[in-house]
Amino acid sequence: MARRRQIFEGRAKILFEGPEPGTLVQYFKDEVASVSLTSKNVISGKGVLNNRISEYLMLRLGEIGVPTHFVRRLNMREQLVREVEMIPLEVVVRNAAAGDFASRFRLAEGAPLPRSIVEFYFSSDELARPLVSEEHITAFGWAAPQDIDEIMALSLRINDFLSGLFLGIGMRLMDVKVEFGRLWEDEQMRIVLADEICPDSCRLWDLRANQPLEPDASEGTSAGHLADAYQEVARRLGILPESGPADLKGPDTVQ
Repeated sequence: MARRRQIFEGRAKILFEGPEPGTLVQYFKDEVASVSLTSKNVISGKGVLNNRISEYLMLRLGEIGVPTHFVRRLNMREQLVREVEMIPLEVVVRNAAAGDFASRFRLAEGAPLPRSIVEFYFSSDELARPLVSEEHITAFGWAAPQDIDEIMALSLRINDFLSGLFLGIGMRLMDVKVEFGRLWEDEQMRIVLADEICPDSCRLWDLRANQPLEPDASEGTSAGHLADAYQEVARRLGILPESGPADLKGPDTVQ
């Protein structure tokens, strides 16, 4: 295995120095990405599936003109991405009441919303990702007003496209979390979709059964149930690896 310098490790991914300046290698882990879990929950092959699903969705979004950091998939667990300056926000677009949103407003789980609602969260595990307003964002210098407008427009466009795509395969997109970064090219900056889009960042319900396709990992759901849900998303998208989500060892790292 090649030795690479590790740049960052999060709940679901590891970032390594890329083969060329301005690139990174994004490695998908098998750990369940949930801040509410106090111990690690591992689903064998989850990283393989998320890599394939995120590649597929990033490419489809690129086809409709959404700028992304994605370059290409390298292997079953890794993809090459452009290095960006991450904006420390998680943008959640909600189409229906679910999870903590339903609890906050005492709405029935699955109740449709009058329109899609966009929420901003400060991307900090240490602070448990607090909900923030545009006032917080501009006051702390995370993004300028014009950046917020662009992020809002891109988030709604991504949500609209993904809602239609999943509807076509019998799924209801309840909400989706997206993150953005600043990509610098020849002293020109543009905001691009970064991180990933996969079952870790989408809440999906089965349209016919009208119930969650992927149960909440924080509510004691078995790893087997979660694994089935990830595979079902890949199967319906038509991208389940023929050999199945086989496990792969990551590269040796140099700190």
